[in-house]
Amino acid sequence: MPTGIRAGFGNYLRHRRAVMAPPGKATNGPGAQRRVPGLRRQELAEAAGISVEYYTRLEQDRAPRPSREVLGALARALGLSAAERDHLFRLAGELPPEPLSPDSQVRPGLLRLLRGLDDTVPVTVHDGRLEVMARNAAATELLGLEHGTGRYRRNIVHHGFTATARRVLGDEGAHRYAQWATAELRSAMVRYPDDEYLQSLLVELSATSATFRSHWERGEVGAGRSLVKHLLHPTRGWLEFQSEMLHDAERDHWIVIYSPAGAVDRPPASGEALRA
Repeated sequence: MPTGIRAGFGNYLRHRRAVMAPPGKATNGPGAQRRVPGLRRQELAEAAGISVEYYTRLEQDRAPRPSREVLGALARALGLSAAERDHLFRLAGELPPEPLSPDSQVRPGLLRLLRGLDDTVPVTVHDGRLEVMARNAAATELLGLEHGTGRYRRNIVHHGFTATARRVLGDEGAHRYAQWATAELRSAMVRYPDDEYLQSLLVELSATSATFRSHWERGEVGAGRSLVKHLLHPTRGWLEFQSEMLHDAERDHWIVIYSPAGAVDRPPASGEALRA
């Protein structure tokens, strides 16, 4: 909820304006010498489409809280990165804009981490559209190879309504996973309401799975980022894992780490098992 402009908003605007290169900077002539670095207030105000008087009051912390539209225009005029734009919004007492879509690339350093844990800890990465983007060798050994060529073969929600989910998780575990996956889809669709891929996934599962329809009608929203999970390893039997989900908010990527906790004799009665 907006809380009002915070201390430092005007100073941040002045600092960002001062480090910007003036438009069409001349090397000689009347415009070659400028008494102040960066853009003039009038130049920045014109670039943002607001009056210079209003912009001056913003820099002096004397204006009412600017609208989200004005903040977006200021961010574009100042050439701010996503992180810098988000900082500007927070200083104005506003939540940063939601991304239009998750980043399409996993950070190289994260991929190196996955490879470094190949022999010890299963790790997967999925994005905010619930698509698996990467997983290491230990995760592939535990969860099995991906099969099929369909549009949703890498989608963790779609996985929850396949025979593979029941085989890996057991009956009760598969039920718990289907509940979790449906709630995650609902959350993702709120985050990306115009995403055609998520909308088509909803249509597909609604048409093909009575189990999905039953869960969807309950209106549950995703939760549960730290859980004990039980999965059936193809050669070692039932194993218990402490699973932690870590969020890269800038890219909207989720890193799922399966810390081995040991073997178990049979699937747990509670079915606290989720697969990603």
